[in-house]
Parts: sequence; C-alpha cells; structure tokens
Amino acid sequence: MLKRMLVIAVLAAVANAALGQTLLEEARRRLEDLRLGSYATSHHVERMATDEAFRAAVWDAVERMGITKLYLEVYRGGHTVPSEQLVEVRDWLQGRDINVVGGIATVPGGDVGVRQQGPLGWFNWQNEKTQRDLERIIRASAPLFDTFIVDDFLCTGDVSAESERAKGERSWGQYRRELLTELAQSIFLRPAREVHPGITMIVKFPQWHDRFFLFGYDTATFPRLFDRVWVGTETRGRNTQRFGFVQPYEGFVNYRWLADIAGEKIGGAWFDHGDCAEHDFLDQAYTSVLAGAPELVFFNLGDVVAGHPDHAKVASRFAQLADLAAFVRKHPVVGVPAYKPPNSDPAGDMYLMDFLGMLGIPLVPVHQFPSEAPVIFLAAQAAADPDLYEHVQKARARGVHLILTTNLLIAWPQGRELAARIGVDPDFRSAPTHAACGTESESADVILESPIEVVPRTDDVICISQGRRLLLLRTVNNISLLNTHTYDQADFDAVGEVLLCPRPLRLLSLGEPALTALRTAFAGGKPPAFEGPASVTYHPFADASRGDCVLQNFNDRAVKVSLTLTEGEVRRAFTIPPRDRVWIASGEAR
Repeated sequence: MLKRMLVIAVLAAVANAALGQTLLEEARRRLEDLRLGSYATSHHVERMATDEAFRAAVWDAVERMGITKLYLEVYRGGHTVPSEQLVEVRDWLQGRDINVVGGIATVPGGDVGVRQQGPLGWFNWQNEKTQRDLERIIRASAPLFDTFIVDDFLCTGDVSAESERAKGERSWGQYRRELLTELAQSIFLRPAREVHPGITMIVKFPQWHDRFFLFGYDTATFPRLFDRVWVGTETRGRNTQRFGFVQPYEGFVNYRWLADIAGEKIGGAWFDHGDCAEHDFLDQAYTSVLAGAPELVFFNLGDVVAGHPDHAKVASRFAQLADLAAFVRKHPVVGVPAYKPPNSDPAGDMYLMDFLGMLGIPLVPVHQFPSEAPVIFLAAQAAADPDLYEHVQKARARGVHLILTTNLLIAWPQGRELAARIGVDPDFRSAPTHAACGTESESADVILESPIEVVPRTDDVICISQGRRLLLLRTVNNISLLNTHTYDQADFDAVGEVLLCPRPLRLLSLGEPALTALRTAFAGGKPPAFEGPASVTYHPFADASRGDCVLQNFNDRAVKVSLTLTEGEVRRAFTIPPRDRVWIASGEAR
C-alpha cells in the first residue's frame, strides 16, 4: 500500500543523509524521469548577486529540494536586473551544474510601458511605449541565455480608448488574440533570435484555461510560434476565495489540453505556493506528473527558500514521483475525450471539465474532434467547430455514446434537433436555477443551466425546485444530456472576479444514485469501473493491464473506493487516507 511506500521513501531519505548524500544528487541521477526546477523573480536574482547569506540559503534549498534548473528573471513590475548581475548569478549556478534559463514577467511598473485600463495590473500592449520598452529588455537579456521563458502575463484586459479604436468591429477576445500573436513575434521572438540565433523561446500559459480566449492567450498561434510550451498547473487551495475555488483536476485538464495542441513542444508544469495549505503543494506535483509533465517548476525561489510544510513530503516522495513520471511517459492517462477547440467560448460550462474530473470521471481534453472514440463529451466549447454537426452525425452512425451539455445545445444551431431526440422541449433557454438533487436526508444544491421540466423516465436524474421536477441528466439511444451550470460571465461580474472560479459549487456534494448515473453515462452506458465518493479523481493508464490507475483522495477524511480490474472483471476495494493517493499496478496498490 501507499503508506508502506511512504515509509520506505522516508527511510531512504534518512539513509541518504547518513551517507552524506542529498536529494540533489538523487535528482541528478533521475533527470531522464523527472526534473525539478524553480523560478527566481528579478528581486531574488538581484539578492543572489549581492547577498552572500541569501545565496547560501538558495543553495541549501536547491540541495534540500533536488532542484537542477533555475529560471532567472530579468524584469518584473518595473524592476530590471543589471546584465552584470545576471551574468554573475548565471555563471555561479552553471559552475555548480545547475541548468539556467532566462525569464521575464511582463507586468508594468516604474517607467516601463503603460498600465492597462481594466481591473488587473497588466500592460496596455497597444501602446507603442509598452512595445518599445519590452523589446529593449528582450534585446538586452536574450544574448545572456540559451533558453528564455515568457511568464504568465502575455495577455491584456485593456479597455482604453486607444485599444478600443484599434479593436474596431472585432470582439475584445479576437482583437487581443490577434494583437498579442503579432507582438509575440515583433517584441519577443524576432528580436531574441536576431541577437541570439538558436535561442530557445518558451511561452508559459497560466492555469485559467477557459478564460484564455478573452485576454489574448491564443492557444492556436502561440504553440506554433514559440519553440516550447510550459503550462500552469497552479490550482492551490480549492476551498478558498483568495485564488478562486479552483479544483485540483484543473491542472490536469490545462496541461493535457495544451499538450494535445503543442505536441512535442510541450514541456514543464509550473505551480506555486500561493494559498497552499499543508497538502496542496504536493497535490499539484502529483497532478502535474499524471498529466505527463517531465519537469516541475516551483514558483517562486523565495518561497522555496522560506520553506513550506509540503516540501518535506515532496522530498520524501521524489522517488515515487519520478517512478510515476517515467510510467506515465510510456502509459499516459486515458479517459473520455472532452472536445475543446482552441480559443473556444465555454458559455455557462466554464471550468465544467475540472468539476467533472473531481466526480471521478476520467476526462481527457482534446483540441480536435476525437473521431475514433467510443464515448465523447461535448460541452459548449465544441460549438466553435463549424463542422461539429457533420462530426456528430458520423459519430452517431458509428454508435458512439455522446454526452452533450445544455449549453452546447443552446450555442449550437443544430442543438434543437438533438434536444428533440432526447425527448426534451427544444425551446429551453439559459436560466440558471438552483435545485435540490438527492434524497430528503442528503441532497446537493446544484445549479441547472435551464429549468427543464420533464415527466421523469426510469433512468433520469431529477432535481426538485419549488415543487417542479427538473432534469439534470437523461440518456436516450446513446445520447446523454447533462443540464448543469458552472459559471458564465454574469457570475464573474457579480463578484468582480476576472480569471478564476467566482464561487464554490455544490456539484461536488452529489451523492448516490446521481454519481453512479453520471459515471455510467461517461462509461458509455456500462457500469463504471470506479466507485467512490466525490472529490476522488480516477486516472486510468493506457496499455496497462488489470486496471492500472492512480486514485487521488482530495477529501479531508479517509474514503473507501472500489475498482473493476480489466482481467476477469475482478472488483477490488481500497481505503485511501485523507488527502492521499494510491497507485494501482497489476491489480495491487503501490
């Protein structure tokens, strides 16, 4: 069991210490399996150049955490590190066999660029001063590094008169994506390659994947233009307001979706310490590895130096994380493909994939229609595909099981036809409605996208609102309709949120029989392989025998789960400790 593995890992760490070995030495031996890195902000870089005590503390942290790569930021928020300090720190680290990458956080400050008019502290990228200032910094710093990363802020929410004039008749999202696609080339890529031919340029996407299309992160053009793609998996604490009620499965969704788009260009996963209680930092590490990340980047170096309760856990489980990373490389996590074209509008299905994953449904996002899959999930994002109707018709002819959301049917011109086939009045509209789902003694307050009143059928999942029987889930002839509402723009506006989940959802309070009905739909009408409570994620592996998978328990209590193993349809039961996980390999828990 995992507890036994943890004890072995801790004993190994003690033995290494007794032999004078460090995690850094172990990490160097396992670079082909998993690399650990950290990002130093511009102020941390300057301190390393000028403060011997801080430099010593950095090296202690590097050895303690097994960090073999450091990203040195050249600019952030008006603070630019002098070239001579960058060279000094770079050479010191390289002399100690640490891989070094340059980086930039493109946020305004001081006299650099022009701050946007809007709710967040981003640049007005339309302004020529912003463009000149950032190009100057790139031209000065690119010659110092063979690899260079552009951090989270290659985006804008500017609504100034200047940007509005440039936008013209385009939507804000289209204008911003086209603007930043152009500037990614003229400010970053061409200047960097002119002053340093052969430099590797990395774009790092943040984790708010269902908002990219609004603020300039073009998921079609950026991966094509940049040499490599790094992905934010920084889900942090899921029950707090500070960084939004982001679900841990979001890190998996974001990384796998961008990996599907970027292909061989995909690289590291990036997460931070912000809003992380004791278990959240380690959770981010495991979820990133399960998504396929060959490198974990800890933001930021200052927090690594200061320490966190989860650091010891990461260190003690490094061997298992590396083993898992190596296994995932050969046997990637598989599941129901969730079709999400680049730059697509989620409507009222925003972040729905993340919540469904937390219900034990193994969703894997894809950017092209999964024409060979036996079960396909289509939320509102799929409506961005002009050929969706043709895809759906061919899929239905093959007997594919389709799970559709109400938001898709509202956004899609052919939605009325599919609604009629499910036996639902096609004239429904978006009107988010609270309803109780479950028994009188145990029910969840879920939000339905539309108050669809029905005469219940045998397998329907029905909710009650003011005495009305409203539909949550129905399956008819290999088509399932899921009538949920997560978030839309009105939900964000109501609380002044811009990027992250604006409020918690009671969807994760669903119990039986609704959970089994949902999992059955996503299993194509068959009994689901996984049984257990909500907030346990299920990650089955490809080309692996006897139900190989990882189950992660994000509850603060131990949970009992069961799993059908593929050989002989054997059912096995497991208990997973609170905030822990179990790796099933060949029918046994590791």
